[in-house]
Amino acid sequence: MSFFKKLFSSPKPEQPKRTNLEFENLPVEQVFVKKFVENQGKFLYCTSLAEVTENIANIIKENSWEEIVCNDYDLQKLIKSVKVKTSEKLNNKKPLFVSCEHLIAENGSILFSSNQLKDSKISELSENFIVYATTSQLVKTKGESLAGIKTRYKGNIPSNISAIKRFNPSSKDDDFMSYGNTNSKNLYLLLFEDL
Repeated sequence: MSFFKKLFSSPKPEQPKRTNLEFENLPVEQVFVKKFVENQGKFLYCTSLAEVTENIANIIKENSWEEIVCNDYDLQKLIKSVKVKTSEKLNNKKPLFVSCEHLIAENGSILFSSNQLKDSKISELSENFIVYATTSQLVKTKGESLAGIKTRYKGNIPSNISAIKRFNPSSKDDDFMSYGNTNSKNLYLLLFEDL
């Protein structure tokens, strides 16, 4: 803009900055659940480990699954009493019972890394996920989740960091930035209250 236009033009009224009222007015837990459910995720809140186990058994029964994949030793303890075969080898045929790195409130997504998925891409895995997470894993933004990973793992940051944001494999994503991304999963989230 030239000097004279700047001098003689009337000042434009300052636009108010847009803020995300959801983050200002609601706790992070409520924002996450709202976004997660909007993205068609299935949410089960658990206050005890017995409730977690009961919900896993109900999910397996509801879907008539005979075998699930679980490569996490701590999670295997949770499903020991559930009548289902388990294997540790990740594949695209059997439902996956897995933990995660973080639950991201701003978009209702779930962040994973090589600690959970090894070297498999999300798109290469089963369309059925059961995710175990705790309330202490909730963060507001993607930036906070990545900073949390950096802090937690210091000099040994995991690879294969990726997220699932859509929870209906048959839904279409109109966002051109997601073209070809097949990370949509039929996902059950077991959120355990640990705070």
